[in-house]
Amino acid sequence: MSAPHPTTYEAFLAHATADPDVVGLVLKGSHAHDGMATRYSDHDVYVVVTDEARTGLAGLDGYRSARLDLVVVTVAEFGRLGGWERYAIARARVLLDRLGGRIARMVAAKGRLGAAEAEQVAAARLDAYANSHYRSLKNARDGHPLAARLDAADSLGFLLELLFALDRRPRPYNKYLEWELDRFPLPGWDARELLAALGRITGAGDADVQRELFGRVEAVAREAGHAATLDAWGDDLGLMRPATPRRVP
Repeated sequence: MSAPHPTTYEAFLAHATADPDVVGLVLKGSHAHDGMATRYSDHDVYVVVTDEARTGLAGLDGYRSARLDLVVVTVAEFGRLGGWERYAIARARVLLDRLGGRIARMVAAKGRLGAAEAEQVAAARLDAYANSHYRSLKNARDGHPLAARLDAADSLGFLLELLFALDRRPRPYNKYLEWELDRFPLPGWDARELLAALGRITGAGDADVQRELFGRVEAVAREAGHAATLDAWGDDLGLMRPATPRRVP
């Protein structure tokens, strides 16, 4: 049976809900984040079907329009989704769950990194953050302002992955960073001050702000057990740290 051509989001939901092979419908993206949808926002939906499904809806996998994007996956495939999709699923809304709460539990699990995974991610991102931070300050010192700003911007992606990994959470997409921090703050961080520091660094590559932020991150990372990653930088830490320690965020 061929898949029907979707018309509207509401019409598609009604059709999918009536299909017995569909065991889950999960909405991600702007419409799953309160207050983030605009008139340009489409509806992004995971259609979760049984592993033995014969539904014609499978033919709509990858369907995209100005108002509706669809991903059709089996239960097993949905459970394996991760990587870049992890944050999207973690903050998604479960619209249909015919598996007694299993779909909802799978969604919730995406929002919590395992202890070993979080430690591994944090160590790797801490080293990458330190690397870009060091390169930015070295380029600024040596008279390469554009390279310094580019390295500063690069460092912040690694920093955010680090900070969220320390809280065992996937990093939100940039679009949802303020939304996430407003509703789910990072322990020990003032969200407004952190965002202001990020803004100053991305805007001008401010070396003093970078050092101040690194000083705060270093203290947090050492407390979390990542001293070895930092100590491997040896004397280079002198360039990376603030001249006079001062708390930012």
